[in-house]
Order: sequence, then structure tokens, then C-alpha cells
Amino acid sequence: MLAENPCSGMLLHVGTNYFLYRYYTKAQKVLKQYKHMPSFSGIHDDCAAIVEVLRERLRKKFHQPEVTSRELSGVVELLFQLREPTNSLCTDYLMNARRPLDRDMNELKRQVQMLIDPTTHGKIERNGKDAVLDLPMHILEFTNMACNCIITGLCNIIESYTDLFINRLPLEYYENGETDAAVVQKLKAFLDEIMLQLLDVMEQRVAAESRRVDNSVLVKALDRFCQKLQALTKMMPAADYSQQADHIVERAARDQCAFSLHTLRQFFAERLTDVRHNLALPRTVGHDTLSLADLHTGLHNLILDQVQSLLRGLRAFVQAEVEFSKRANFQDMFCMEVHEGIVVAFIRAINSMALEFCETAGEKSGGTPPSLLLLLSRFSVEMKNTLVSQLLGMADEQFGIPDAKSLTPASQLVQETSDVAQTLIDQFVRVQGLLISQMLRKSVEARDWMNALEPRNVRAVMKRVVEDVTAVDVRVGQLYEEGARNERSSDSSRRTYPYSASGRAHWTARWPSSVDHSLLSNIQKLFSEKIDIFTTVEFSRVSVMTGIIKIGLKTFLECVRLKTFSRYGLQQVQVDTHYLQLYLWRFVSDENLVHVLLDELMGSAIHRCFDPMLMEPSVVEVICERG
Repeated sequence: MLAENPCSGMLLHVGTNYFLYRYYTKAQKVLKQYKHMPSFSGIHDDCAAIVEVLRERLRKKFHQPEVTSRELSGVVELLFQLREPTNSLCTDYLMNARRPLDRDMNELKRQVQMLIDPTTHGKIERNGKDAVLDLPMHILEFTNMACNCIITGLCNIIESYTDLFINRLPLEYYENGETDAAVVQKLKAFLDEIMLQLLDVMEQRVAAESRRVDNSVLVKALDRFCQKLQALTKMMPAADYSQQADHIVERAARDQCAFSLHTLRQFFAERLTDVRHNLALPRTVGHDTLSLADLHTGLHNLILDQVQSLLRGLRAFVQAEVEFSKRANFQDMFCMEVHEGIVVAFIRAINSMALEFCETAGEKSGGTPPSLLLLLSRFSVEMKNTLVSQLLGMADEQFGIPDAKSLTPASQLVQETSDVAQTLIDQFVRVQGLLISQMLRKSVEARDWMNALEPRNVRAVMKRVVEDVTAVDVRVGQLYEEGARNERSSDSSRRTYPYSASGRAHWTARWPSSVDHSLLSNIQKLFSEKIDIFTTVEFSRVSVMTGIIKIGLKTFLECVRLKTFSRYGLQQVQVDTHYLQLYLWRFVSDENLVHVLLDELMGSAIHRCFDPMLMEPSVVEVICERG
């Protein structure tokens, strides 16, 4: 029958020839019109059966992996001509077009997984050659694949789909009361599903990359991705994914700012470790090259350079040629993040890290060395005076000044830093005073004062105290200015104490020993100026040294009050205190402070002595000068 029917024979061999299908569609009208006639009825039935076979062949072509987009478009047109339902055609077309997209999407997901979990790296064979390591793509290569394979593929699908199913819908589709809205909705749902996966995998990739790549490279990848999304939106305005892209960009910007803060914190911690190592290096006498002033200046300059370098790198996010930086509120958000999330947070991190050293200061093993507290206190003073404003000025100069209402005031940061500086200098004085106190306390507690020999020399511990105080004074002088002193008397270094032998004999003869000791002590306290030991220290050399010496002498005094002395024990205390007076007065702001404490100390020693008889002042002076 097919041999007798030229139309049928032609259809068996047409394959996908568009013109022959057109001939059939024209003949179909005639066959349909005259199918009631016996001579046309058989031809009509045979043609319908053959066309159904051909329809099935064309449908199968949708599922062939090797079919090209051009061939696919031709298949759709032919099926349209054969009155294939539009809904099923749309579904089949999108299903077929999705295959290469899914393949590329799976590769992108694999790349992200390789970056997140390095154990997934493996070796792959290539054309029988040696195996090579399968490493994750570079961020630019990854972005190019996402743009060129996924987004470009979606653009091609939009173009073909629009041309096939929207611009050339069969007339019958509209005659049934339907419009192209359903067809458009199918495409939109398809795009949403693909883009949801792409945006998610892109966000993961950018998040994993934020600490591995230079800012300019990351910005280049993000800008390329955003521009490609704009091209997609231009082809189909309903497919607008700019908000999701903005979210990825903003998260990347915040991650980079957070990483910059982490880098600065780590940098500062490493520099402090270097400073601590320098302070711990052994130094020989006469070859002490350590300069706290140089360490302080070096730390100050390194911090400025590091912050400036990091801020300069972040400028890539707000360059004029970067497309996403032109979007509403991005620059304001980013400038605020730099100002508050990096600079302000770093200033507070410095303060916090400095205060942490106060907690371990004074510990016997692994504690913070006092010199580090001194250096940090000076650094905090420098921050309060200049560095805070310099760091904030860098951010404002490179990124502009964000909304003033939500900014942390510079005055608040200055006050916080000032409080930290005060805490550090107070803690330094306490710790250094404690070290002096420990030497004095041990020297008093370890000695048998009741069986002491007649003093011939100044005890070695007193010489060590003076040496240590002198060394501390040198270190403090490298960082702080002298400060104000009261006017000194001309005989400060030659002063002796009023407790002479004749004076003591006079007191003993006048009052019973059970009364005069306490009475004299109380009279002395009435006319002595009250001395506060733990007072707020000023940022000056004499104030720091005064605080240290007060703590040391007060400890010495309290230890003496707990001991009982023989005559020679009392005389040894007399020699030691005179030696301290000879040298310590020059370190303090008011020499009377040293005199008052040492007078009180001698009064306590006399009060605790069974046979109080002091040495002649001239003898004491000779011993101290010889010592």
C-alpha cells in the first residue's frame, strides 16, 4: 500500500527533513477532508500510523545525548507541525536541554567539595599518560565555568525556547483560550531550579576562597559572575537574581573584612611574641643593646604599615570599574564594615590582648615579664595620643566616612585605650614593686636577728635592691619623660636619722619602757604625712619609680614589724636603711616620702628591739660609703 501511496513512501524516508513534513501537513488537510471515501480512507489511516512512528522517532531524539541545540530546535519545529501538544514539547525540550547543565553543575559541586574536604583530592589518568593530581580549580577558572557553561547555556536555552515556544505557538493553543503564560512559567521554573543550585554552589566556593586568594582576584571573579547574571536578566527580565548575587558579594566582602581583622590580630600577637623573645634574651654586662624605645617605635610602625597594606588591598571592592560596587548601599555597607569591623575592632582587640597580659603578670613560671607591661603601657599611651586617630584616618581616607550616627566615636576609643594604659602602668608598678618586695621580705624572714653580729657591711640584698631599682629606672626612662619633682634639699644624700644613742637614753630615762615605745610611735604618726601606697600612677618616670619604691619600702616596714631584734640586729637595720636612703631618694618625686617610710621603719625596729642602742651616724656613714 505504501508503494502505491507516494506520500506514505516519502514519509518513511524523510527523517527530519522540514520541507517534506510541510508537504505532509498540506496533504493531511486533503486526506482528512476525503477520508470518508474508500479510496482515501486507507491512505489516511496508513499515513496516520506512519506519522505516529515518526513522532516517536522525533521524541526519542530528545533523549539522545549527542543531539545538538540546532537539531533539537529542528525536532521541535517538526513536532509542532505534527500537532504535538505544546506542554509536553516544552517539558521534553527543557529536560533534554538540562543534561549538559547538570553535567557541568555536578563538576562545579565536585570542585567545591574538593576545596572543602582536601581528602577528596585524587589522581586521574589522562590518555594513558602518567597520573596527575586532581586539584581544585582556581576561583577564576571556576567562575568562568559557571558563567560560560551554566549561565551562557541558560541564555541559549532562553533564546531558543522563546523562539520555539513563545513566538511561534500554534494557533490552536490560543484558540483553546490559553495564553503563553503557562509556557513562560515553565521556563521560569526551570531557570529558578538551575540558578538556585548555581547560586548555592557559587556562594560555597566564594566562602571557601575568601581566605585563600588576593582581594583583586576575588573581586574580579565576583564582578564577572554578576555581569553575566545581568546578561541573563536582560534576556528574561522575570529571571532576576540580582538580590541573591548581592548577598554573595556582601558575604564575601564581610568575610574578607573578618579575615583582615583576624590577620591583624595574628600579626599583633606575633609581634608581641617577638618583643617578648627580645626581652628574654640573655645580655652580658656592658653589652646590653636592648632598647625599649626602639622596640616601641618598631611595633608602632609595623602596626601602621600592616593596617595600611590590608586597607589598600580591600580597595579592590570599591573600584569604579567594579560593577557590583555601583549598586545601592554596597559602598556604605562596605565602608562601615571596614571602619567598624576592622579598624575599630582591631583597636579594641589590641586593648583586650594587652589586658590579658595583666592577668598573668607576676606569675612565677610563664608569667608576663614586667618590661612587656611597661612597653604595652607606653604603646597604649601612644595609641591614645596618635595611633587611634591615625588608624581611623586611614579608613576614612581610603573608603570615606560612613553614616556618623552608627559610628563608634573616636573619643570613646581614646577613653577605652586610656583606661587600658592606666591599668597596664598600674600593674607594672605593682609587679615590679612585688619583685623588690620579695627580695626584702626574704632577706628579713631568713635572718636570725636575735643572734646577729655587729654590722660591718651593708647586706648584699640592699645592694641588689638598689641595682634593680636603677635598672628599672633606666628602662622606664627609655619610654617615659622625667615628670615633675619637688624641690630637693641640698643634703638629701647625707641625712641621718634622729634615733641617736643619746636621744634614746634620754627617752629611756624619762618614761618606762612599757610606755614610751608605743607613745613615741603614735606621736611620730601624728606628725607624719600619710602615704598612700597603691595610688594611681602617672605616665612619667618619677611617678612610676615612686610607686615601685613605696611598695618595696612598705613591705620592708611590715616585715620588720613582725620580727624581734637584738642590739646588733637593730644596728644592721640602721645600716641597711641608711644605705637605701643614700640611693633611693633620687628616684622619687618627693624625697620626704623615702625619709618618712624609712623613719617609720626604724621606729618599728626600735620598738621591736630588746636592747635598742643605735650606732653613731658617722660610723653608719662610713660603713655605707665602704659598701
